[in-house]
Amino acid sequence: MDRTRPLNLLLAGVLAAGGIAALTPTAQAADAELARNGGFESGLDGWSCTAGSGAVVASPVHGGTKALQATPAGSDNARCSQTVTVKPNSTYTLSGWVRGSYVHLGASGIGTTDVSTWTQSAPDWQKLATTFTTGASTTSVTLYTHGWYGTGAYHADDLSLLGPGGDPVQPPGTPTGLTAGSPTSTAVTLTWPAVPGATSYRLYRDGVLIATVTGTSYTATGLAPGTSYGFQVSAANSAGESAKSASVSVTTTSGGGGTPGGGLPAHALVGYLHASFANGSGYTRMADVPDSWDVINLAFGEPTSVTSGDIRFRLCPATECPNVESPADFKAAIKAKQAAGKKVLISIGGQNGQVQLSTTAARDTFVSSVSKIIDEYGLDGLDIDFEGHSLSLQTGDTDFRNPTSPVIVNLIQAVRTLKAKYGAAFVLTMAPETFFVQLGYQYYGSGPWGGQDPRAGAYLPVIHALRDDLTLLHVQDYNSGPVMGLDNQYHSMGGADFHIAMTDMLLTGFPVAGNTDRVFPALRPEQVAIGLPASPQAGNGHTAPAEVNKALNCLTRKTDCGSYQTHGTWPGLRGLMTWSINWDRFGNGEFSRNFDAYAWS
Repeated sequence: MDRTRPLNLLLAGVLAAGGIAALTPTAQAADAELARNGGFESGLDGWSCTAGSGAVVASPVHGGTKALQATPAGSDNARCSQTVTVKPNSTYTLSGWVRGSYVHLGASGIGTTDVSTWTQSAPDWQKLATTFTTGASTTSVTLYTHGWYGTGAYHADDLSLLGPGGDPVQPPGTPTGLTAGSPTSTAVTLTWPAVPGATSYRLYRDGVLIATVTGTSYTATGLAPGTSYGFQVSAANSAGESAKSASVSVTTTSGGGGTPGGGLPAHALVGYLHASFANGSGYTRMADVPDSWDVINLAFGEPTSVTSGDIRFRLCPATECPNVESPADFKAAIKAKQAAGKKVLISIGGQNGQVQLSTTAARDTFVSSVSKIIDEYGLDGLDIDFEGHSLSLQTGDTDFRNPTSPVIVNLIQAVRTLKAKYGAAFVLTMAPETFFVQLGYQYYGSGPWGGQDPRAGAYLPVIHALRDDLTLLHVQDYNSGPVMGLDNQYHSMGGADFHIAMTDMLLTGFPVAGNTDRVFPALRPEQVAIGLPASPQAGNGHTAPAEVNKALNCLTRKTDCGSYQTHGTWPGLRGLMTWSINWDRFGNGEFSRNFDAYAWS
């Protein structure tokens, strides 16, 4: 949230690629074809393409009846890849036929020097080829092809890797001993013994694949309260997948897990109150906050230093806010709001309040200092509004389900401690920017090859780990650059389309960084509100009331959707959030009046 001026976030980290073509030696008689489905006759079987960029077409083709067509979009270069088993200290020949501009063919993970070859322009089919020698301990390499940013679709066909095959791999056995822990109303943890030779495990719920993991446990989330499910697990490696295990039946508990704090209306209005500063919109006393607002987030609690974890909150100084009330009157007004059924939270962070819990000491200080604020003012919970450089992913932290970066891990642990301290009534909300959430569909952290912005998608592990404690997620659909939606098209702020596309991602789920083995699961509609600026002065991306209503109509009724087609209809969508109550009052209440007038059913 910006107290001074909008912050435009730029997508960062264009991945570099390129190389020099090498002469192709004649394959020896002992060489084998190692690329699986290199002619794409079996669709994309064996291949993975970033952000859904790849498809199989019947024309044009080089050989057979099918070929790959992949389309770069924005900052995605349409990379399609496959990992194959090889032998150490062995020589291989990689080749393939391509059409298009700036088409690349290469191999990574070689253990010596990765290779790549490319063509600047191939209006008709052109052969690319290169060779490489594996390292002393290399047992697998990744083959890939990709286009280039800002260019059109490219085609690839008859991709080949010739060389000594790796040691034969047998499919793993079927897992046994699948067990379920004690379920909550929305989640259950499943565990099973390791299977020799398995490199991953696939989890099924009622026969439908829901996740692929490398460990021997998985927490299934987003379940419905009081509902029975059947879970199975299979083991997999490069040779194939085992049969599914025996099914384990799980029945979730009844209750409102996942919406802790309860007490909110079916459709709620959330707003930030400039309690510690004025920001040009004028100071609004707590007692003067209109009844329209169901959740009031006090902006902001800020740290004494970026890494201290020591959060402080004070009312706006009288020199900046001449009409500020006394602390006693402020606290009394909070109690009056709560008596009327409203929730009042402390919001931590904002644009100027960078918080990096890089140590366990900072984590513990965060817990104690936030607890002190909550207790002093009698608040209902916490809003996490970490922006800027508060959250980022260290190199190698590539799985949102199992984060390793200290600032991520410590934040999760701190919030869980606060939740345990205050119990089921604790209200937890989050207000990340699109850069930290929806951008994760394309990019996650610095990426497998480095060079990306390590903040990309960095909120995803926090949301995922805390989803069963999360009352509301209201992503800031403003101060944002264009973001790719699930239709693989870029969407821009200011109209219904942006809010529809961004919210659909949260309610549908999406593969993180295009990896279909790492899908961020959908949130429940009652956990999601749409974040917007209250007025043109409040931030970039202001959306006119008529466009706000179109977005709500599309998401809750599937009408007024325009060109974007949602993946569902969610009449239980919780509502709207805005920056801010003060700016709405400055704008004669246009935002809140429109919310109050909207017919939800």
